[in-house]
Amino acid sequence: MGHGFYITVSYGVSGLIIAVVLGWIWLDGRARQRELAELEASGIRRRSSAPVKDGAA
Repeated sequence: MGHGFYITVSYGVSGLIIAVVLGWIWLDGRARQRELAELEASGIRRRSSAPVKDGAA
């Protein structure tokens, strides 16, 4: 086991960790989008959305 082996394994492990983190972020984003869709379908709106004008001043 030489110096090159250590570098190759280090890059491989780092790449694997980065891939796992990116996958986790992607899956979490999909879950949050699903939760937002469920909340909006039940009538709950985000504060950042435009207010609904109902004629009341």
